[in-house]
Amino acid sequence: MRYTSILLLLCMLGITTLSSAQESPEFIKYKNAYPDEYLARLKSQRLIDISIEDNQIKISQTIAEEDLLLNETAQFATEESVEYSSFFLLDKIEASSMVFDGKKYREYEVTDFVRKDELSESFYDDTKSVNFLYPKLQQGAIKKLNYTTSITNPRFLSPVYFGNVYPLINQKVEIMVDKDINLRFEKFNMDGVDVRFRESEKRGRKIYTWELENQEAYDIEDNGPSPKKILPHIMPIISSYQSKNEEIAVLKDVKDLYSWYYSLVKDINQEELDEELVAITNDLIGSKTSEIDKVKAIYYWVQENIKYIDFEYALGGFIPRDANAVFQKKFGDCKDNSSILKEMFKIANIKGSLTWLGTRSIPYRYTEMPTPAADNHMILTYENEGKTYFLDATGRYLPLEIPSSFIQGKEALIENGEGDYKIVEVPIVEADQNLFTDEVTIKLEDNSIKGNGTLSLTGYQKSTLFNSIENRDTQDKLLEYYNSFLRKGSNRFLIESFEEKNKYSYESPFQVDYAFTIKDYAQSLNDEIFINLNLYKTAINAYKVKEDRKTALEFRYRSKDSITVIFEIPEGKEVTYLPEDVTVDNDFMSASITYKKEGNTIVYTHAFETKTLTLEKETHDAFRKSLKKINKAFKEVVVLK
Repeated sequence: MRYTSILLLLCMLGITTLSSAQESPEFIKYKNAYPDEYLARLKSQRLIDISIEDNQIKISQTIAEEDLLLNETAQFATEESVEYSSFFLLDKIEASSMVFDGKKYREYEVTDFVRKDELSESFYDDTKSVNFLYPKLQQGAIKKLNYTTSITNPRFLSPVYFGNVYPLINQKVEIMVDKDINLRFEKFNMDGVDVRFRESEKRGRKIYTWELENQEAYDIEDNGPSPKKILPHIMPIISSYQSKNEEIAVLKDVKDLYSWYYSLVKDINQEELDEELVAITNDLIGSKTSEIDKVKAIYYWVQENIKYIDFEYALGGFIPRDANAVFQKKFGDCKDNSSILKEMFKIANIKGSLTWLGTRSIPYRYTEMPTPAADNHMILTYENEGKTYFLDATGRYLPLEIPSSFIQGKEALIENGEGDYKIVEVPIVEADQNLFTDEVTIKLEDNSIKGNGTLSLTGYQKSTLFNSIENRDTQDKLLEYYNSFLRKGSNRFLIESFEEKNKYSYESPFQVDYAFTIKDYAQSLNDEIFINLNLYKTAINAYKVKEDRKTALEFRYRSKDSITVIFEIPEGKEVTYLPEDVTVDNDFMSASITYKKEGNTIVYTHAFETKTLTLEKETHDAFRKSLKKINKAFKEVVVLK
């Protein structure tokens, strides 16, 4: 028995020794250095060649990557794809797996590359992809990928990132450019990043080189800034180039970007408009006496009747389709919806302007980044009595006064004919335009609550709810939704009946009157009753910030919640304890809880307001302390005797 045990132990030791022998020195080194990472990029090389051929700019780039797999999730890293399009042609691709056999790495080449269109039900563009599987991947293996692309438009140079969500061990970027090409670089998030840069010349060509070593992984967290706001990167921009002793402007400034954009849209909608579209427009505005009311009628009709589908193909990603085609198909992307909106305005003798802008995921301003990288969206702007309205017909249930939430605070590039444009900043909508107001009257029946409430929503709070309920087409489905959305007190909350008012209205607050019960909510002890009037005590915690969060927290919009609970004091009972009022107010939030005895009722109020769209990292501790103070107050109870 003892001999068998020793033999088993030796076998186990032998297996362990063999397992250690299978690990390469690179794996051991970087596994120890980055124990919590799933991979380390050993090599990242990018060579961009920019030249002039036949009086045109030619751009090619070669990319080489090597990824070391650091844990057992390697089996899920076998699938890979490389995307390309009419703007980024894929010229060549090679891939292989490097597997360590105990002595050296053995290479297993990928031989099967499958090309396919990237399609889905609601999206189409001309993006294609090459898909393949890395063979024999396992922990400690290295994925190698090399490919070459051609960039067909000099305005579409891509950002160069010096960091990612995994460690970068060695990175080198080299840009070679003809001397007759004027190239400049815009830097973003580069402070504190140890990138070595050098500039040289060789055979009449300029060479720019950046090198980086041992860059730690960056954190990209939910509800946080986009990678473009966090990762260090540079943007190469071709300003102009010399051709036959003539300077050809590309992207010197915003004027050049606008000139190109305008050249793409100036010739749309040349055909006579569809008679039915004209008739519908005239019918919409027929009873309206003011221009602003005509604008609302047309804008709301487009929101309701033209379905948003993101559809792009080559320059079709930049050129709106004709209004007739959009009207006949009843769908379109952001450019198409802006196109039909503008033509309907023309029928009504109202001026609307096509407008380019980036969503909040893009951090650039046009003045610093006058390239297509600065925007990804199109809307229509309208001016009335000195005020600019930002009409995004891809939205649903957006009133005229409120832009879509994802363009708040962004610069808008507004067209006004050839060579004439202006840049206007989209306003950030005030919190008091996005109200959640809930007022309930409750009374005790035994230890259960019976109550009636009225919910009122405006602004983004209203449009968000409308988007949630528009496909709930039965009373049972709506009841299920409101039982969840209006839940208060405990999970024994139950709506008994409800009535909706101003449903899908653009202008009026949406209202829900409802009756509800919460069984066994109050607690009794001897001759005392304890009841917590903080029925919505979990609502504020939607804004909770984790202790280990490393990046800013971004909100979709600023909002204001107002909760009122009117509690009818049971006959024969007196109030022996009312909690103290609590107030928190700072630069990023305000919250309060108050109690007031009025006759035979206790009026409880809770207000909460967010004052910013972005909660920066340095404010997280103060924000958590504010929430902690309110959450402590949520535990307070009223005592009756």
